[in-house]
Amino acid sequence: MIVLSKEKLPIQREQDVILFRNRIKELATKTGMSLVNQTKLITAASELVRNMLRYGGGGVTQLEIVSKNSIPGVRLTFKDEGPGIPDVQQAMKDGFSTGKSLGLGLPGAKRLVNEFDIKSEPGKGTTVTITRWKNGL
Repeated sequence: MIVLSKEKLPIQREQDVILFRNRIKELATKTGMSLVNQTKLITAASELVRNMLRYGGGGVTQLEIVSKNSIPGVRLTFKDEGPGIPDVQQAMKDGFSTGKSLGLGLPGAKRLVNEFDIKSEPGKGTTVTITRWKNGL
């Protein structure tokens, strides 16, 4: 995989989410991603960035335009230094929630993207990386 562009955006408050979503739209458009794939990427990213704010106390996002076999995509990384997720496997199950939500966030985000990776360590924070390819690979 080749990284064509990279930038970081801190997320500390709700207003940062709007700038973040707009920037994702710009990058997805730049790669020639269809409106359906843009919507899937933005929806997944919105869920993850809100989790980062709600559970991780904010953090840093990294936005990249990447290419694999000449196919462009957008890779997003969400990193916080919050309490972490004690049981990632359980958190990835539909219906599991530590808050007052439907528990569809993490598994739902995973279904909307082509690649999904989560690493979490209790007391140290969580890092989630997602990739959506232009044509869904």
